[in-house]
Formats: sequence, structure tokens, C-alpha cells
Amino acid sequence: MNLSTKQKQYLKGLAHSLKPVVLTGSNGLTEAVVAEIDSALSHHELIKVKIASEDRDTKNLIADAIVRETKSEKVQVIGKTLVIYRPSEDRKIELPRK
Repeated sequence: MNLSTKQKQYLKGLAHSLKPVVLTGSNGLTEAVVAEIDSALSHHELIKVKIASEDRDTKNLIADAIVRETKSEKVQVIGKTLVIYRPSEDRKIELPRK
């Protein structure tokens, strides 16, 4: 699934008021953290994840791993916060047409 620019802008607007649902700790990305992110995506569709890493390259690797492991789409990364989207079975968020 690829999101168009218009769809990403729409999701960014929705995500603006959200608080991070999952925080990665000093242990980095563990199976438990991935499971929690997966569960949160199933429930909310659009979530923020706070990545606890000072190094930009490490942060990007963790963000890419989260997207790959949860089969979600990266909407944006601002500082240490990753915004991801994955539609659920009952489609809570209606995306604009491409």
C-alpha cells in the first residue's frame, strides 16, 4: 500500500493532536515493543511512536524496522516521533482519494 501525498497530508492533520502510544525504551526495538505497536495499530489505525535514540541513523533504522515488522506505512518522522498508519478490518479512518 502506497499513500499519496494528499493522503499523507490528511493523516498528518489527524495525527497532530495524538499523543505517542508506544515508547521504545533504552533496550531499543524488542519483540514486546513490536507486538504492542501491532496491537495499537489494530485498534487505532494511526499512531505515534516515540523512539528513544539520540543518533539519527539509529532512529531511522528503528523506524524502518517498525514499518517493515508491522506492515504499516510511515506517514512522517518529526524529531524522535514516528507517525505510522495501517488500515484495520473495520476502517475507522476514511482516506481521501488519490
